[in-house]
Order: sequence, then structure tokens, then C-alpha cells
Amino acid sequence: MNDPRAKRWFDHPLVQLSAVRFREFIREPDAVFWVLLFPILMAAGLGLAFRSRPQEVLRIAAVTPAIAQALRAEKLLEVQELSSPSAEAALRTGTVALAVAPGPGGSGVVYRFDDTNPEGRNARILADRAIQRAGGRIDPIASADRLMREPGSRYIDFLIPGLLGLNIMSSSIWGLGYGIVDARRRKLLKRLIATPMPKSYYLLAFVLSRLLMLVVEAGVLVAFGALVFQVPLRGSPVVLGGLCIIAAMSFSALGLLIASRVQTTEAVSGMMNLVMLPMWIFSGVFFSAQRFPNVLHPFIKSLPLTAAIEALRANMLQGAGWREIAPQLAILVAWLGVAFSLALVRFRWR
Repeated sequence: MNDPRAKRWFDHPLVQLSAVRFREFIREPDAVFWVLLFPILMAAGLGLAFRSRPQEVLRIAAVTPAIAQALRAEKLLEVQELSSPSAEAALRTGTVALAVAPGPGGSGVVYRFDDTNPEGRNARILADRAIQRAGGRIDPIASADRLMREPGSRYIDFLIPGLLGLNIMSSSIWGLGYGIVDARRRKLLKRLIATPMPKSYYLLAFVLSRLLMLVVEAGVLVAFGALVFQVPLRGSPVVLGGLCIIAAMSFSALGLLIASRVQTTEAVSGMMNLVMLPMWIFSGVFFSAQRFPNVLHPFIKSLPLTAAIEALRANMLQGAGWREIAPQLAILVAWLGVAFSLALVRFRWR
């Protein structure tokens, strides 16, 4: 037990290399901002912009007093009585979303609006409903509204898991890829060639350092969403933590592969953006990936960021466990195994 030749665990080269990577990160204020503060600022801005609130009242113009009186029965419309030229001018400048005038010969009404403007389309539906009811229409089937505004159905609930997955991907790929290439550019890797350190230790140190930083960056964003916007955490924290670790390792391996032979920081920046841009667009960070054509869905489902975000949303919003997110975990593990194996084969010190 007291043998001085026995190495303590923290003297292991892998542990020391991981600690070096961690110290390099916390000594860079810019890196700390982009990894920790930027996702919170983005979540706060988008959460406030798309917060849950009652439907907005739409401003429209009516050309005659009779039309204006009929339209004012609709509570979601703010009706201004204007002359025909004034109504046209207000519509062109965006002051109103819809202008309602009598039809040819005084029979019926004409709706003037921009059909590419969602407010114009909504105003047309509401205005026509008010006009038809004023004309005596009776709905043949009674209907009622039952509103649902509980946590889990809001945009911010959809957004936080997406931002968490995006942050894990960006910090993992950028942190590892840029760090390796920068060390290669400064000839630091050449000095390591003369040491007995295995190549796998050096690459694993980058991955392990990411796991140390992951605890902080993921925990801060999840806590912010839960405390400020009451984003639900319905799943097991153990499953959530394990999922974040597996996702971070997968993206870290991808960053290692990208940087395995690149010589300049300019080149690796371009390659990392080339790899991440499709996932920014297709993986459903800010809106559902179901919006894309069906022919693209197999490609989108195979992306690691798509798998990570789907699993995070399933755990946080639906309480999914390991069994429910097994397909997404399989995709992440496959990316981890393939990318890290290729990185070991392709990695060059010089």
C-alpha cells in the first residue's frame, strides 16, 4: 500500500490529459460564454417571444357603418370604419390586416387582404363568421372550446430540449475539433510523439473532458428552463443524465474524426460547419422535423442530433425511460463507435 512506485489514480496520464483540457476551457472567457451563457440567452429570448398568451385581436377596416356594426360582434376583431381609399391605404401599409367593402351592386361583401399574410387569412375567417351570423346563419352543430395550457404543450417546452441537444453538439464538435487542430498548428502534438503515451489516451482525454463540462452546461440550461419557464422534467434524471453523456460522447467522436488530419483552424472551421449545418436545419431544434417532405425523413432520422433531441423531448416531456428511447440511443451509439474508430485510424500527430 505504501509502495512509492504505485501510481495513484489521478496520476494516470489519461486523467492528467483530461484535466488539462478542462483547465484550457475554463480559462477562455469566450468559450464559457458560448457554451454556458449563450444558450440561456437564446432560451430566454425565444421563450419570451413565443410565450403562451391569448390570441391577439386583429385590426381590420370596414367601409360602411352596417358592415362595421356586424363585424364588431366578433371579439377578436378591432374594427375601424374608414372610407374606401383610406381602407386601401391602411391595407397597403399594414395598418390593418383586412378591408371589408360592399360587393358589386351593394350585394354581399368583398374581403381584401394579402393571402400570404397569416394575420390576413385569420382576419378573413373571423370577419366572414361575423358577417354570416349577422345575416342570420345559425350553426347546425353546437360546439365548445376546451383550452389546454399546461406545461409540456408550449413552444418553450419544445424549445429547451432542442437547445440542449444543439448545445451538446456544438460544444462537443467545436471544443474538440478546434482544440486538436490548434494544437497541431502550434506544433504541440509533435512534442507528444516522443512520449510513450498511446494515441487512444490523447483522444479519450478530449472525450472525458467534455463529460466534465457537460455536467455544468446541461445542468445550467435544464435548471434555467425548469425554474424560469416551468419546463417539465417528467422523466428520470438518471436517464436524462445518461442520455446527455451518450450524446456528448457521440458528438465528441465526430469532432475527433473531423480534426483527425486537418492542418489549419480555417479548414476545420469550414468542415465543422459543413457537418453541423444540415443538423441545424433538419433535426428539429426550433420547429418539428415533420415539416419536411416524407422522402427526407429517413435521412433526418439517421442524424445524431435528431436522435438526441427526440430522446431528450421524450424523456423530459413524456417521461420516457431507457426502453422508449432505445432506437435513438442505438443511433447515437452507432455514430460514437464508427466515428471514434475512424478517428483512431485516421489521426495524425503532424
